[in-house]
Parts: sequence; structure tokens; C-alpha cells
Amino acid sequence: MTPGARTQAAIELLDEIVAAAVQGGAAADTLIARYFSTRRYAGSKDRRAVRELVYAAIRQAGPAPASGRAAMLAVADHESAIAATFDGVGHGPAPIASDEPRAEGGVAPDWLVEALTASGLDERQQAALVERAPLDLRVNTLATNREAVLEQWPEAGPTPLSPIGLRLPNGTPVEQSDIYRAGLVEVQDEGSQLVGATLAAKPGEWLVDLCAGAGGKTLQIAAAMGNQGALLACDIDRTRLQRLAPRAERAGATIVESRLLNPGREAEMLSDWSGKADGVLIDAPCSGTGTWRRNPEARWRLTPDRLARLHDTQEQVLEIGAALVKPGGRLVYIVCSLLDAEGRDQVEAFLARHPDWSADEGEPTIGTPHGPGHRLDPATHGTDGFFVACLRAPC
Repeated sequence: MTPGARTQAAIELLDEIVAAAVQGGAAADTLIARYFSTRRYAGSKDRRAVRELVYAAIRQAGPAPASGRAAMLAVADHESAIAATFDGVGHGPAPIASDEPRAEGGVAPDWLVEALTASGLDERQQAALVERAPLDLRVNTLATNREAVLEQWPEAGPTPLSPIGLRLPNGTPVEQSDIYRAGLVEVQDEGSQLVGATLAAKPGEWLVDLCAGAGGKTLQIAAAMGNQGALLACDIDRTRLQRLAPRAERAGATIVESRLLNPGREAEMLSDWSGKADGVLIDAPCSGTGTWRRNPEARWRLTPDRLARLHDTQEQVLEIGAALVKPGGRLVYIVCSLLDAEGRDQVEAFLARHPDWSADEGEPTIGTPHGPGHRLDPATHGTDGFFVACLRAPC
């Protein structure tokens, strides 16, 4: 592909990505993969170059742009090499007109910037939310240790905060490596590792990962338990939960029981665990504002109405999870969001409803204290953004 053809491909993809984000369609990565599956003439360098153009445009646009061309023109205004590809030659985009609109820059739509500011994030912290994320892995301690993997993988380095984390150069084909195929590592952001560890799982305990998804934190908990005890992984999303079984097999996590829950019947379907769990981890559905580095188009998916629905869901899963905890047991509430409405305020409301519960405000010993919990953010800690609170049931 010529440079102009790459730019035109990026414009076409951006049109699809913007439409999907606004209408609740497929994620950018999925759309990019589909686009190239029907364009076999594009080589690996072409695909990489187009992907870089697409994500550069997404990160630069705060609100959703009017079109893919408007998004790429905003990039071209700052990069002369990209501007030069707008020449109309061959498969390249048409020349730039003097009055063409550009995508508006910024971190996010105005209402979200206001919410982030109200949640205590300054301009530096907000800007870091859309920077490119590093490639982090978690070492599977059921099978090996970090030092052994570092010896086998010279390109890897230790993560600065997580004792079981590795960092690799972006673009490393992790899933093609023998180390990954052998189940020695999992792709997991360092921040996710840190908040997952706050459950303080121990061998022999009964633990629940209530919103397990594809099981990233489930596998981390199983490793911390040394495959001893009982670990229940639940979700209402069949497709995501089905990915856990093959991952658990590869990782050698033998104590994991998966349970698909029906929305509205969660408490009924978990009645056999009522009041029995030593600990419950709730990685609650949320806006994902802390993971924009990896999914920057998610800024365009979020609306005030969707945020309100997520708030209601978070309140519900807190109540469901609390009912599973035995007297004196613990509940860890996590959101990959930096909005107080989903983190601090949600936990404070729970404690107001349940005054016999308490927050272990000294735990976890990570991040920055924030209300009844702690917060990690990309600018301060170099991780994805999270809020985490450790709650204790009455004895």
C-alpha cells in the first residue's frame, strides 16, 4: 500500500469506528481485524501503519469526530508527512480544502471532562488517560516465578510496582511465544494485578470472583491460593465466561468453578454460597474511564444515561456480593474508572446502607488514598486507572 492508500484506509476505518462507538457497535480492534480480513493485499507493515494512524486520530479527538476524514485532518495538521498523503493520487484521499472541518481535540467530551475534574483529576492526570499503554504480563506463580521468566525472555523487564509483573515492548507477539503457550504468563495490566491482589487470597479459602468476565483476576486468585480451596467465578455474559475454561486449563488452575448467572436471579443462583465466602471480589461493570489508554474510542460510547445505568448495576452487585460474605469476611470492590460516582461515592453509599460494615482504609497499600479506598491513575502510577476499596463484614 502507498502512504496515501494507508491514510485512506485509516479514514475508512475511522468512519466505521465512530459509527460503532456512537451506536454501541463493535470495538475498534474488532473492526480493524474485520477490515483487513477482506483485504489480503495489505501486508503486516501496512496493517501496522494503518492501525497506528487510526489510534493516533482516536487519541487526538476528544468528542466523537464528525467523520473519519475530519479525524485524520486533525492529525495531518500536526504531521506534515500525513498531510502530504492528501494528494488525490491513486487510492489516496482527496486534497485538503481550506475550509474543511477538523475533529475537535481534547481528552474527552466536555461533560466527561467536567466529571473527571470534579473527581479530583487535574489536567496532567486527564491527559495521561489517552496516552499509549505499556504491554504488561502477570507471571503465573502456579508454574514458575518472575526471575525464571526474565531469564527466558531477555526483552522483558520487571514491572515497578507488581512483584509478579513483567513489561515488554509494545507490539511483542506474546501469544506466539512458547512461554505464553506453556501457561507461564498472562497478559494483564500492572494496575489490574495490584487491585486483584488486594483480596489477599490464601490457600484453603472459599472465594468468589463475582464479575469474572474472561477470568483474568480469577486466574490470579487461583495462583495466590496455590490451587487449594474453592474458587467460584461468575458472570452474566456467557461469551466472556466461556473463555475462562481454556485459560484455566492452560494456566493449570484446577480449583476454578464457573457459574453463568441469569440477570435478576443472581442471589437465587448463589444461595448455596450465602454467608460462606471468606472473600468476594467484585470487579464491577463500569465506564472504563481508567482503561482509555487501551480503548480510547470508549470515550465516545459513554453517555450520562449509560453512566446512570452502570451506577445502578454497581449498587446491585455490591448487595449481591455482600450477601455471600461470611461474618468477619472481606469484600473487595474494584472499578477501572476514575469517576467518583462509580468508586468513592458508590462505596460510601454502601457503608451508609450497611453501618455495621467497615472499610479497611489502610488497605490496600497501593495507589493514593481516596475516600474509603485507594486510587491508581496512569500519570501518577503508570498503570491503568482503578478505584479499589476493601470492606469488612461484621463479625
